[in-house]
Amino acid sequence: MLSITFYNEFSKVLDDRILLQLNSVKTLKQIQVEDLINSEWNSFLNETSKDTATLNFNVPDHILNTPGIYDLTTYEPQGNTTIGLISDYNGIPKVKIIAYNKIKNILLERAGMGSSGESYLVGSDFYMRSQSRFIPEKTPSTIAVKTQGVIDAFSGKIGRGVFKDYRGVEVYSVYSPINVSYLKLAILSEIDKSEVKAPLEELRLKLLGLTVLIMIIAIILSLFLTRIITNPIANMRKSLKIMAEGHYNETKQFVKNPSEVKDMFEALDYLKKSLQGAVVFSKELGKMNLNSHYVPKSEHDVLGKSLIKMRDKLIEFRNKENKNSINTKRQLVDGLENERRRLSRELHDGVGPLLTSLKFYIENHIQDKNQKLEMIRILDGTISEIRLMSNALMPSTIDDFGVGIALTNFVNTIKKTSGISIEFEDLTQGDVSKITKNQAINIFRIGQELVNNALKHSNANNIRISLSEFDDFISLFYFDDGIGFDLENVKLGSGITNIKERVDICNGQIYMQSETGNTTFEIELPIEL
Repeated sequence: MLSITFYNEFSKVLDDRILLQLNSVKTLKQIQVEDLINSEWNSFLNETSKDTATLNFNVPDHILNTPGIYDLTTYEPQGNTTIGLISDYNGIPKVKIIAYNKIKNILLERAGMGSSGESYLVGSDFYMRSQSRFIPEKTPSTIAVKTQGVIDAFSGKIGRGVFKDYRGVEVYSVYSPINVSYLKLAILSEIDKSEVKAPLEELRLKLLGLTVLIMIIAIILSLFLTRIITNPIANMRKSLKIMAEGHYNETKQFVKNPSEVKDMFEALDYLKKSLQGAVVFSKELGKMNLNSHYVPKSEHDVLGKSLIKMRDKLIEFRNKENKNSINTKRQLVDGLENERRRLSRELHDGVGPLLTSLKFYIENHIQDKNQKLEMIRILDGTISEIRLMSNALMPSTIDDFGVGIALTNFVNTIKKTSGISIEFEDLTQGDVSKITKNQAINIFRIGQELVNNALKHSNANNIRISLSEFDDFISLFYFDDGIGFDLENVKLGSGITNIKERVDICNGQIYMQSETGNTTFEIELPIEL
């Protein structure tokens, strides 16, 4: 029963681990493909040349006249995978085709996918858009892939499961849609079920053989042990019979035999408790409760030591998985901040000078005084709004003067418009601060999120924030006197979720407490040496 329980629980854990591993591979390849397409698109848009790719096939006018990224495979005469970039250059369509080998190289990289694993793209017509590693000689667009995963992906779902692939073979599969501009593709990562289950089948046969062997040995031993077990009882019966006949001088055997029987039953009870503990521990491992405690009964307890070793391996795997998850979050947040920084710079360096030039033009060329004043008033308001938007996306004061000054300016701006008493205390170390640029950005975003949440939901009259820098950690403290929220029952929205993710990215800790009139957040981030 222990073997069966262990086999079933381990099978469930293995299924979950395989699907998680595939999901990590799929997510990485999806990010790489999307980054490649977006990089090609941005490079294409920044090209000043009006040169365009020569198309040897016809593309509908409504596509040529609508800038974007398209899957043009269905229009390519040979059915070769063709992803086209279309833009407008002075009213003339400008076209570029992304080299198929770039996408192919990403998807054919099979690190961490075993001998039967593969990742591939499928078009909205349910035909492949990348090479099949099982049918490499066929053109991808001639291979039909209308599996459950592809159908779910094109309905907007991100999921995983075990079902038949385009070859009719049962596979572990994870899938999700790729929606970039007008490009509609599905990406799947799969591995054959037979490959994953092979070690389990071998383990099952070994367990079956071991069970049969144990049964045979048990039958042989039972015949031998029956005499050993029954002899003390027979001796005890003989001693009782002798005593019943009045021969009390023969009671020595009677005194000895009950002790032997008692020892056997005590040993059996001890074995039962040991096995019960091992079964309970294995079930906890099956539920991934890796904090459960188990102590081997002795230095020769091989089963107990094996279970503990398995737990330690699972803990190591989970820690690596958590580390990978945090790294993924960090990359996403870094990408978001870089995009905000780019947009802020575009607004400040691109739109700002144009508006300023327009203002000079109005001052020097508009003759009607009233019309000039009205236009300048509107233009000044627009310039001010552009500056506010640029500062909200990425305050320049973070790079120039540090996160303390940036939060001070943010709080002062909110105070002018909200009517709420907001106080911020900056206790950072100024020019000698050890706060890194990434930490500064994350601290600023956390402060923004806390204040914005309070303005939207708390009905607070007073908000107090302090940022302190110590030798080995940074402390951000927040307080408001709003209506609060129930930490156990409240549905934490994206605001608090974003705060927690940024704290995780910085390897920090967060402590929340909330009740009517007293809501606090204490956040501690380690100093990165």
